[in-house]
Amino acid sequence: MAENRASADGTGYGEGVPCWVDAQLPDVAAGQRFYGELFGWTFHDRPDVHGGSVWAHHKGGPVAALAHKTDGRMPTVWTVYFATPDIEGLADRIWAAGGQVVTAPMPVAELGTSALVTDPEGAVFGLWEPGSHPGFGVRHEPGTFAWAELYARDTEAANTFYGGLFHDALFGPEAHPDFGRAQVSDVFPAEMPPHFLVHFGVEDCEAVLGTVGRLGGRVQAPPFETSYGKVAVVTDNQGASFALLERSER
Repeated sequence: MAENRASADGTGYGEGVPCWVDAQLPDVAAGQRFYGELFGWTFHDRPDVHGGSVWAHHKGGPVAALAHKTDGRMPTVWTVYFATPDIEGLADRIWAAGGQVVTAPMPVAELGTSALVTDPEGAVFGLWEPGSHPGFGVRHEPGTFAWAELYARDTEAANTFYGGLFHDALFGPEAHPDFGRAQVSDVFPAEMPPHFLVHFGVEDCEAVLGTVGRLGGRVQAPPFETSYGKVAVVTDNQGASFALLERSER
């Protein structure tokens, strides 16, 4: 699977392009300490966002959000958001293709409109229709978003679902790899639910693992080779899973 480039002026992302990530955490301050030291992020309060959150900045632009998890029954997770110019229409297409709408499209101040949805196997992902916030200000650099991998049970069904939703982003003439899929059992136990795994770029995957452990995180899967680079799967100090990606030459 692949993505289209951002728009020519760098201010937007085409439909189906991963454009933002956020983490729902029990303790946002602890998250700031963890990710601030791990990736060198700085943080800015965003009281205009419903429920309050902080935005992480790196290398001159916004790269992620950390939000307080208001319902303890919900998982502590990283979520990837895909860009769309028509969130209502895309939500309808997801429903028609066998997915579910978890939270209906909702305005987020003047920044844009968001929704949470699932694919037919239950993997959760977000949709983002931009207002003043198009998405990542920086990506594909160490300490920023690098890849989104879908771990699915039925990879052919995933190909059909996402290929139908995001055909141009995945197969268009300007597409560049930024979104893939694999069998759950390739990395995780077979009983693990289908899910997206957000990858952040690092210069040396193995070297960063020591910092993860020192900060209270843990290693779920030690470094392994993929078609898009060397990957290790870790959790932060609150249990949110993500991956470290040492990129191979593109």
